[in-house]
Amino acid sequence: MEVEREMAGIGIPFAAGVAAGPALLSGGSVPLFLPALLQPFLLLATAAVACLPRRKLSGRGYRLILGLLFFAAGLFCWLNALQPALAFTPAPGPLTTAALRTAARLQAEIDAIPYPGTATGPLLRAVLTGDRSALAPATVAVFRRSGASHILALSGLHLGILYLLLTRATAPLGNSIPARRTRSVLTVCAAGFYTLATGASASTQRAFTFILLGETARNLGRERGPAAVLMASLTLQLAMHPGQLATPGFQLSYLAMTGITLLYPPLAGLYPAAAHPVAARFDPVRRIWEAAALTLACQVFTAPVAWLHFHTFPKYFLLTNLLALPLTGILMTVSVVTVLLSVAGCCPELLVRANDFLASTLLFCLETIAEMG
Repeated sequence: MEVEREMAGIGIPFAAGVAAGPALLSGGSVPLFLPALLQPFLLLATAAVACLPRRKLSGRGYRLILGLLFFAAGLFCWLNALQPALAFTPAPGPLTTAALRTAARLQAEIDAIPYPGTATGPLLRAVLTGDRSALAPATVAVFRRSGASHILALSGLHLGILYLLLTRATAPLGNSIPARRTRSVLTVCAAGFYTLATGASASTQRAFTFILLGETARNLGRERGPAAVLMASLTLQLAMHPGQLATPGFQLSYLAMTGITLLYPPLAGLYPAAAHPVAARFDPVRRIWEAAALTLACQVFTAPVAWLHFHTFPKYFLLTNLLALPLTGILMTVSVVTVLLSVAGCCPELLVRANDFLASTLLFCLETIAEMG
């Protein structure tokens, strides 16, 4: 808990500093001398905090100074990102180029699979690679009206499912210390490659940062509190890309994770405790309650911002997520296996039909919910 408080004392002021930049300097261009004036101030403030014995400050005073320092650092990052000499977009490196080529090949492999339904291939391209160009406008409208647009937009949901698949795929390597570290390296590298291949949106960057921080902490024997990982990820991502703070994808992604971190545990805890752990694991009502609590926790935090940006609110969001999220997880798992076996040239027709059936079932559920609205 102490680590989470310390990370919150860093992450929240830093994000506030990044957000304060546009608010304080909203009119006109930013003078070039502002970052130059802030830089020595930040260096002196950092040196003062580092050299001042902590015993001369109360805990509250130390946190206040540290918070002000990181607020100034966030403002400084935002100002530097505006400078033409510093805010540049580098050319894609060999790794990014290889990832994009892999994504293009994956899309071609999906198109080559003879699915019975005409909507299955385009849907799987969207769900697995983020490419929605082949989706029919009517299909996109169904996802929007039913409140399931987040399934089409690659996000932490998709990378989280991939992370679970990678964790299970590397399980045969064992649980010894060298094996766990090897599994972590393989998982992080695969998740990072997938993030690059799918365009590295703000939400997938957040999910990858979560995976990276979580695996690093686990292998170093450090605490992995959800709030600490959330704040550390927020700080790192804003330090690298301050401008993302203003994008809807970034805001909704971190607000959803804030809801999961803060609101989901007490909501899930309202369900009566089971007498035995095995009973809790196989209690279907508990699983439904936990899924509903997760959806509510996300919606409470994201709904105001979604309304601000898009002026929409899905009336049946609870029903949509209770049906669509489990189906999406199963669909992605079966789709990955289908594509891999198709690449190897040994995919049975029964698996292709099962994959098509899952995609059709997902579309049918969303169409039904969309018609209710």
